[in-house]
Amino acid sequence: MDRHGASTARPTLFLTVGLPGTGRTTAARELEQEHRALRLTKDEWVKALYGDENLREAGEVIEGRLIEIALRGLELGVDVIIDFGLGSRHERSALRQAAADRGAAVEMHYFELEPAEQRRRLDQRQDEAPRMSWMMSNGDLASWAAMMQVPTAAELDGTEPIDAPPIGFTSWDEWRRHRWPPSLARGRRGGAGRGDRCTRDAP
Repeated sequence: MDRHGASTARPTLFLTVGLPGTGRTTAARELEQEHRALRLTKDEWVKALYGDENLREAGEVIEGRLIEIALRGLELGVDVIIDFGLGSRHERSALRQAAADRGAAVEMHYFELEPAEQRRRLDQRQDEAPRMSWMMSNGDLASWAAMMQVPTAAELDGTEPIDAPPIGFTSWDEWRRHRWPPSLARGRRGGAGRGDRCTRDAP
């Protein structure tokens, strides 16, 4: 504690990585309780704002707005959980760098399941809570799995150096703002053409 009574502990950014139905959000909720952290789950916001319309462009803007909230939370010393899937190494590197720039630690959690169990869980979720999920075909799941860039062991334990930004970008900050556009209008004009959007359509 400092002289004003505020905590001086280093905040942590938790990243949950994985495909839909692998237990990612369940784990994020557990982390939320364990660490009294701010949990930011994109799916909940997309559902609340757009219902059954899982609009890619809207999802990307919502992610960007939630990331800005997350980074402000870190600046205030709050532990934060970003629960988006984050199937792209570029996405994870950008967020690791943003956390480091704010003096925060990063804790990454990766979730995976055999496809049959993933399918079973998604079907069960759709049956039990249709208003909180979307229909996902086997083709969708296979496509997202093919795009998933599985984190390395060093990424997960925090020893992997952060990559340099992709060609065409001077910083991860610039890439991050390009990847997650601030508005639907900008997202439709350009999006993240100079960077990858791995699993971009996945809830």
